[in-house]
Amino acid sequence: MPQPKQQYDERFTYADYLTWPDDERWELIDGVPYSMSPAPGSKHQHIQAGFIAQLYMQLKGRSCQVFGAPFDVRLSDVYNQGDNEIDTVVQPDVVVVCDKSKIDDRGCNGAPDLVIEILSPATSKYDLSDKRYLYERHGVGELWFVHPLDKTSMIFYLQENKRYASPVVYGIDATVALKSVDGVVIDLGEVFSE
Repeated sequence: MPQPKQQYDERFTYADYLTWPDDERWELIDGVPYSMSPAPGSKHQHIQAGFIAQLYMQLKGRSCQVFGAPFDVRLSDVYNQGDNEIDTVVQPDVVVVCDKSKIDDRGCNGAPDLVIEILSPATSKYDLSDKRYLYERHGVGELWFVHPLDKTSMIFYLQENKRYASPVVYGIDATVALKSVDGVVIDLGEVFSE
């Protein structure tokens, strides 16, 4: 059984990923595994819950659904690849998926409409570089990076040229209307409330 390793000379697929121990958290980008341990802390979890609660209430009865990590998002450059061909699976903190055909028992197969990543000191460099370009490449329309310490959110919107525009930054007092889902508004003061 293949075991995850952080080395660059061996490539893994989603089929390999499925055999790894359930008590370990990994992401796989272009065949390279990245350890997501240790588990996020309480502040991170509180912020994640704040986003999920607001999104859940506003999406009830609509075609879009919200999911929180751990939730596998499989990304592929070719539509409908099999487990032995998919080499990228990530676990964003929060995702919204509006195309129900992308959702299956194992997570999401394709780009979500919205991805929210809550930054931590251990993963912020990885999130802001590798994962940002990954989400752009796969067409995630709206990408949020949330900074728990300074209580800000940096938002990237995908443009017609399939590239992210310069980010827009919002502070704790902002109320932000999603561009990816009409009629949904996030109150950042509520997200960061303690």
